[in-house]
Amino acid sequence: MILSDCTIQTLLENGTLRISPLGQGQIQPASVDIRLGDTFSVVEDTSSGIVTLEKEISYKTIRSESYLLLPNQFVLATTMEYVELPDYLTAFVEGRSSLGRMGLFIQNAGWVDPGFRGEITLELYNANRCAIELKAGRRVGQLVFAQMDQAALHPYRGKYQGQTGATGSRVFLDAEAGEC
Repeated sequence: MILSDCTIQTLLENGTLRISPLGQGQIQPASVDIRLGDTFSVVEDTSSGIVTLEKEISYKTIRSESYLLLPNQFVLATTMEYVELPDYLTAFVEGRSSLGRMGLFIQNAGWVDPGFRGEITLELYNANRCAIELKAGRRVGQLVFAQMDQAALHPYRGKYQGQTGATGSRVFLDAEAGEC
């Protein structure tokens, strides 16, 4: 079940759901707007020109109020908002249609697990032929919340728990643990 603005507001007021900072007007009929933070990360070039899943990836990270995303460029960014989900709520990250129509693709894995705490890292890609200026504080997407039929038996406690800033891939940790 997708949560309504009324339910979202109630959960925020009683502290079950936490989103900070949360400005006036961010709560929409069935979502909460998320804004672009001020941290951006790009994958650093490797001497081989190859990024593997088994080794830690190096990123160049900057803090800035604006970032010029060049055509066909990919950058990690973060939300301004720090989110804490209870063990029975999940959230979907959706980009804004008006930005997608400019050629700005806003992704993340698209899913926020129950029990997650942290800023959400976004993957941004410019599919346009022109550069796109990104500014911290700008609405870039929304969180759509869904209530699970019961609390998760194993809520999220993974490698991105508590993340702040544009957090790079930690997929290499899966290889170390022997996971697929």
